Amino acid sequence: METKASEFQIFVKPVGPACNLSCGYCYYLDKKELLAVSGRGIMTDKLLELYLKQHIEASDDNLISFSWHGGEPLLAGIEFYEKVIKIQQRLKPDGKVIINGIQTNGTLLDDSWCRFLSENAFSVGISIDGPASLHNRNRRTKDGHDTFHKAIEGLTLLQMYGLNPEILCVVSSVNEKYPLEVYRFFRKLGAEYLTFLPLVEPNKNTPSGISGNSVNSLQFGLFLSEIFDEWLENDIGKIKVQIFEETARVAFSQEHTLCIFKLECGRVPVVEHNGDFFSCDHYVTKEFRLGNIEENKVSYFLKGEKQKEFGRAKLSSLPAYCIDCSVRSMCNGECPKNRIILTAEGQPGLNYLCEGYKYFFSHCRPFIDALAAEWKNHNNS
Repeated sequence: METKASEFQIFVKPVGPACNLSCGYCYYLDKKELLAVSGRGIMTDKLLELYLKQHIEASDDNLISFSWHGGEPLLAGIEFYEKVIKIQQRLKPDGKVIINGIQTNGTLLDDSWCRFLSENAFSVGISIDGPASLHNRNRRTKDGHDTFHKAIEGLTLLQMYGLNPEILCVVSSVNEKYPLEVYRFFRKLGAEYLTFLPLVEPNKNTPSGISGNSVNSLQFGLFLSEIFDEWLENDIGKIKVQIFEETARVAFSQEHTLCIFKLECGRVPVVEHNGDFFSCDHYVTKEFRLGNIEENKVSYFLKGEKQKEFGRAKLSSLPAYCIDCSVRSMCNGECPKNRIILTAEGQPGLNYLCEGYKYFFSHCRPFIDALAAEWKNHNNS
């Protein structure tokens, strides 16, 4: 069955790659040259309205979702998002609901921001990599200062205004050996939603082919497994960990919602501050620039053959090792950007994180199988 055009999530970048920080692992700061960013580089009012209109028109579902990303999207200013809300309400079709999500480093949050986000029911993601000693290693200002305390102040303010932000934690060589310290720290902060993002930075100048900052594949599996055991014993039903939620979907024969674990991808493209449309946040390159929304509509790019080819390539490029894998349904080869190593037989296209994912998915498989059996018995009773 063909995927409906409405089944998409666009990462829109109102300030492009602009950011007030200079994190050690950021993959987006160097996009300024590609995007020819000059001046403040903020999406114009004209382009904003055009994008919102096209996005709404492309959405067939009753729930229309917008995802504001960066760089640091708060740099656009509250006034920008006030315009967003006004235009959305003016363009919103009868009977439909519009929701907004925003991803921030948290350091610019203050009472005004948190009041605005709360009053307009934004879902918020905030980037924190663990306690100060771990977080500050990579997440620093442009002049090298720590950012931990500002990020925690931002999180606390969000919570004071009734928002329960999702914490996004990048797992790198810095924090990979401290899974329980990281997880318990987030639990102490009152986190209800957690996402762990593995850092994989290709580097042809190293023997391993990746940077020293990257997470070790097996260690990532161990990291997830230790947290899973702690979560299963103490926090199931209290804290939602994105990868655990995705893994559980297999027990109920449900399709993955997270793009990296879907059979095919291509439904999470990018619209940049200048209107350029790219196939994916990790493929903002000349090769994967499909055009500009001032030339063609969002729906045109979503339904276009180039984007479909991009999505299908995820499945068609899987090496035989993955096709026959016992945990393939949980992983599906993960994100194509990480398929940078060879299989034991020398076939290209194996995911760098394969060893770690295989360890983790095998570790939690007994729980998933028990969950599936219970669900099956319930449905047959």
